[in-house]
Amino acid sequence: MEEPVLEDRQDYVALLTLNRPHVMNALNFPMLRALKGRLEALWFDREVRVILVTGAGKKAFCAGADLKERTTLSEVEVKEFIRTIRDTFTMLEEIPKPTIAVINGVAFGGGLEMALACDLRYAAESARMGLTETSLAIIPGAGGTQRLPRVVGKAKAKELIFTARRITAEEAERIGLVSEVVPDEKLLERAMEVAQEIAANGPLAVAQAKYAINTGAEVEIHAGLTIESRCYDNIIPTKDRLEGLRAFREKRKPLYKGE
Repeated sequence: MEEPVLEDRQDYVALLTLNRPHVMNALNFPMLRALKGRLEALWFDREVRVILVTGAGKKAFCAGADLKERTTLSEVEVKEFIRTIRDTFTMLEEIPKPTIAVINGVAFGGGLEMALACDLRYAAESARMGLTETSLAIIPGAGGTQRLPRVVGKAKAKELIFTARRITAEEAERIGLVSEVVPDEKLLERAMEVAQEIAANGPLAVAQAKYAINTGAEVEIHAGLTIESRCYDNIIPTKDRLEGLRAFREKRKPLYKGE
């Protein structure tokens, strides 16, 4: 039996691949538990500075929850599934390393909610996206009603969720849902290029910047500035900060160690 989530490493970048291509990488309990386990292992792994998430095959990033599995679940088990998917995506959002969704195909329902939990999203030209839950008489339950408005604005999020409309990668870029649309065959290469660019910077600083942005965006500006100041204070005693200054003075590339 194949692993539901694969992991590959390239320098300081970890690539997690949802590995159920025969069902469009749909989310079931084993996949969610495997993803959660991978994230827990990566949380304190100093050899990983950026995490990419993509789907196996050429058709799907993730088509959402496995509805065949859903039909076999009791009401209590459905609630457990929703809690599991929500908690796993929250871990993906909060892990102290930048995360990039590499949307290589369809991303519907929980698949798009997973991408929304990532810090950045890059999409293939052929990708299609949507929070389609209301067409099944349910609502997004893994953060979609909360994260989508924060990315594209309240009115556009309501339009997309109320209509359950599926949009093209081009429209997703236009409304700010994805950072960039890339030819299908160049997508992973482009995402890896961005990841390597991030990984070259001070990992402790990037982690603090992520925390400051995520936390500060939810409070008023003065509280946000206080959060930023505290995050900056955390960086002052680090060896990496001193290495950055030395490298600047010596006109060379810094060698950060996450210390």
